[in-house]
Amino acid sequence: MVRSDATGNMQRRKDLKIAVVCSSNQNRSMEAHSAMRKRGFQVQSFGTGTYVKLPGPAPDKPNVYTFGTTTYDEMYKELYKKDAYLYTQNGILHMLDRNRRIKKRPERYQDCPDEFDIVVTCEERVYDQVIEDMSKREQHSFTPVHIINIEIADNHEEATIGAGQIVELCEILEELDDMEHNLDEILQAFEEKIGRHILHTVAFY
Repeated sequence: MVRSDATGNMQRRKDLKIAVVCSSNQNRSMEAHSAMRKRGFQVQSFGTGTYVKLPGPAPDKPNVYTFGTTTYDEMYKELYKKDAYLYTQNGILHMLDRNRRIKKRPERYQDCPDEFDIVVTCEERVYDQVIEDMSKREQHSFTPVHIINIEIADNHEEATIGAGQIVELCEILEELDDMEHNLDEILQAFEEKIGRHILHTVAFY
């Protein structure tokens, strides 16, 4: 059950805390962050890479930034100044403009102390990095977190499609009375519906 707040965004009945994670906290996780925020979810987004990377003028010349320091706005202005035509044509400026409207800068999952009910990753490598990070953390509350991977290609079209599927899945999960009991069956059915491979594991804080 949802209702709208004064901004027009929806407010959800349940208080699931959800993280969406890709490599650089730029495209896939931010598209999902935007879609989920509009649907009223408690959502944060992250990357897991060592650095934030954006496409550059050639495959071997990416634009590289540091997590937690450079803002989306600073990236936008720098790339606009470098080559406004190139970064408009490839959609990077549009993406950064969206991102800076959602939050200030890219964040790294490994640096976040917050606890989540669900972490949705967008790539198996990112899924593995989240699991590795969770295994290194000192357990203190023993609260379970469900880590779910939906494989999404890192381009703008697939990010949009994937974001819609993440929203749909989370709407299903928020209605469960007991997520521990029948989650695997639900994920299997959802995997068949969307035609994307889904991975799932449980970790503890």
